[in-house]
Amino acid sequence: MLQRLLNQQDKLSALWQQLHLGQVGVEVHPSCLIKEQVKAKLGSANGARGQIQLAQQVQLEQGVLLHAWGGRITISENVFIGPYTVIYGHGGVTIGKDSLIAMHCRILSSNHTIPDRSRRIRWESDVHLPTTIGEDVWLGAGVTVLGGVTIGNGCVVGAGAVVTKDLPPYSIAVGVPVKVVRTRA
Repeated sequence: MLQRLLNQQDKLSALWQQLHLGQVGVEVHPSCLIKEQVKAKLGSANGARGQIQLAQQVQLEQGVLLHAWGGRITISENVFIGPYTVIYGHGGVTIGKDSLIAMHCRILSSNHTIPDRSRRIRWESDVHLPTTIGEDVWLGAGVTVLGGVTIGNGCVVGAGAVVTKDLPPYSIAVGVPVKVVRTRA
């Protein structure tokens, strides 16, 4: 009896989270499972409103932060995003189906320019750099993916890695900066 009540409570909480994200303009498939404290902002840039799209069976764990900043975040079918992951979509982020993003990951799609000393860094505009994560990718805990990177289908990226360059499909990569150590058989 208690377990049934807890399951109903989880379903109601997920529905509430879906409705909340929908109110801010996120496209949420009804089959998505959205946990507590998930935040999303579309923002706008150059007169365009940001977009966030969650396909069927996407699961967002507690504390996930999705900020489009006027860009686009597209999360495909059956993607799991672990607690406290942050995704910034300035330049566009696409995550392929069946991918697993562990807790505390950071996925970026922009960078700053480095001006000469006469100008403040903060005054410079962002450089938009589209980021693509393929299908069936596993990002370990605390991975950072920098803007402009493409991670090929089937890649595994070890915990704490910083992905600064493209990874070929089925690579296993670790380290700071990331280095391919082998290929999935």
